[in-house]
Amino acid sequence: MSEKKYFVHESSYIDDNVSIGEGTKIWHFCHVQSGAQIGQKCSFGQNVNVSNNVIIGNGVKVQNNVSLYEGVELEDDVFCGPSMVFTNDMNPRAKYPKGSAGYKKTLIKKGATIGANATIVCGHTVGKWAFIAAGSVVTTDIKDYAMVMGVPARQVGWTCECGEKLQQDLDCKQCGRKYNEHKTGLIEIK
Repeated sequence: MSEKKYFVHESSYIDDNVSIGEGTKIWHFCHVQSGAQIGQKCSFGQNVNVSNNVIIGNGVKVQNNVSLYEGVELEDDVFCGPSMVFTNDMNPRAKYPKGSAGYKKTLIKKGATIGANATIVCGHTVGKWAFIAAGSVVTTDIKDYAMVMGVPARQVGWTCECGEKLQQDLDCKQCGRKYNEHKTGLIEIK
């Protein structure tokens, strides 16, 4: 039998039919459900639930007390802050469950950051390298590199791939990247 190339704390449960990439670490009291796909070099803090058929890319960091419900997809290098929330049903009723056929897809693109206690309402896409401020409630699609905050979340600026808030000239003073505005968000000038 080959040795596992990922770490799972003894207090966590991993169901059958799960794919976990090399170098991933799953800490205390987590549950990864059947059909979940987790990439390489990910980190899951305490009390994380990864539901059935969730897709997670490489290098993703999920902090404590986050549930990734069916219908959620995280691309590479996404950061989910402590106790942030995903939904997957626009109008849930305990008495009238719809099951997975009624779930709305939520896509979090490469490198996006979701702050602590933020809520992402299902059926939306958060653009690559976007930054969702702590406590925000996302109810619409978010553009690439957009910085949003509030309830509901509204764009308040742009953020660089390195995480620095960009000034009006869209040149990053921290890492030197330069951007142009586009209808989908920002595009890095190569």
